[in-house]
Amino acid sequence: MKKAKPSRKTLAHPSQTHNVDVLVIGSGAAGLTLALNLAGHCKVAVLSKGNLRAGSTWYAQGGIAAVLDNNDSVESHVKDTLVAGAGLCHEDAVDFTVRNSKSAIEWLINLGVNFTRNEDSENYHLTREGGHSHRRIIHSADATGKAVHTTLLESAQVAKGVELFENYIALDLIRQPDPNSKRLRCTGAYVFNRHQDRVELFNAKAVVLATGGASKVYLYTSNPDSATGDGIAMAWRAGCRVANMEFNQFHPTCLYHPKAKTFLITEALRGEGAKLRLPDGSQFMHNFHSLGELAPRDVVARAIDHEMKRLGSDCLYLDISHRTPEFIESHFPTVREKCLEFGIDITKEPIPVVPAAHYTCGGVVVNNKGQTDLLNLYAIGETSFTGLHGANRMASNSLLECIVYARSASESILATLNNIAPPQASPQWDESRVTNSDEDVVISHNWDELRRFMWDYVGIVRTHKRLERATHRIKLLQKEINDYYSNYKVSNDLIELRNLAVAAELIIRSAIQRRESRGLHYSLDYPELSPIAQDTILVPMNYAAQNIIVHAPIQ
Repeated sequence: MKKAKPSRKTLAHPSQTHNVDVLVIGSGAAGLTLALNLAGHCKVAVLSKGNLRAGSTWYAQGGIAAVLDNNDSVESHVKDTLVAGAGLCHEDAVDFTVRNSKSAIEWLINLGVNFTRNEDSENYHLTREGGHSHRRIIHSADATGKAVHTTLLESAQVAKGVELFENYIALDLIRQPDPNSKRLRCTGAYVFNRHQDRVELFNAKAVVLATGGASKVYLYTSNPDSATGDGIAMAWRAGCRVANMEFNQFHPTCLYHPKAKTFLITEALRGEGAKLRLPDGSQFMHNFHSLGELAPRDVVARAIDHEMKRLGSDCLYLDISHRTPEFIESHFPTVREKCLEFGIDITKEPIPVVPAAHYTCGGVVVNNKGQTDLLNLYAIGETSFTGLHGANRMASNSLLECIVYARSASESILATLNNIAPPQASPQWDESRVTNSDEDVVISHNWDELRRFMWDYVGIVRTHKRLERATHRIKLLQKEINDYYSNYKVSNDLIELRNLAVAAELIIRSAIQRRESRGLHYSLDYPELSPIAQDTILVPMNYAAQNIIVHAPIQ
């Protein structure tokens, strides 16, 4: 590895500049919902790091939790969420989210989302998932994310003042002194245009991070390739606090097949009676929790992990073949079709399953308006830490959080946008002292090494010694990555690797600080629950909420 060169120069006039009112980084449910609520009021740019349909929303199967049935209540949904969160949910955030659940669903319905209805009535079909005491999951068969995202995307493509940018991946946020306070503010981002292989500048009065989670930091994940923690890493580098990064949810049931890229088997199967079985066909979940297959996800994931290690088995099995073929085909067409591709007929035989990294419960610290520590920077969806999920996300609360907080953030932006001073001129991204890489193998090697040691040392079950080993390795990797980043032109893989390394460091640091077992964090060295429940909050050295001293006059 070459010695790192000096940091890039700053030039005054970027070759490609975009001036907008609001820059939305991420084109999933959260980002598109916010953009649609701003449409017609201001100029909005929405960035998608890849194909517009490549994010996590598109692949969400189960549904959206909301209080829609007369036999259900806000209080019950709140209680279930608090129980699943293992004592770490912020009750104000839970109450805020649940009380806005019905209006969020109504907004989606009015937009045109085709949710599944009961066969014998006009009412919507509600299913039940782990941790819920009522049927409150509204869904579109077993492809809810696809239905929601398709509707949002089609609406955004014709929305007034909204422009979509495909294959644009953000590099870093831009900070400038705020002329109305003693704080720094966010005024845009440097963005890599993958079409043109160049970095462009986006100036904006407000910036929204809606980039999803960081589950790609693990070797096995149900998430698409885009889940590389970009927004979390950028916010951390820009001085924002992050919280509870040790709580990464492992989905208990992902398809296990040597030729299949990890495919999530929706929890709704267990909600409709599917049973987890050992290789000999016997059931086992009753040995771990009174709710059996409907226990919270962390319990189910650890139970499967325990039985696999105990038996030396590569996988376990999920069986819904006792339901009629007609029921399975009508409720789970996507799962059935995917399994058939690999020769598995779920109407006749069980599905081989393994746990896989699925959801990042921690993230960038925000309030109920989605505001971060950096002025005019917002974070919504899986990128954010709202306090809703606590130590373990309850099933189908995630899409709900996306919609509720996106709408809340849009209200905040519209209320303040006219009072925000336009950004000052920003320096151009300069690559005059870097070269094209002839050592791309370094990126692929480091990418693989990072994800493997995170799986081995910072997985479902952890020890202090494993976390110390992970700390040592991430420091070495980050030095190599930073040296590489200083010497060579940026690429999509390098940007993602750099962000993954930051996310991995934050997860490891958070896990070391939590000396107990709670929710998704289970330590063999600290198996007991602490009597005091508190968040793990990491504060960067360049903390954005502190006052600054500006010696040069602000124009």
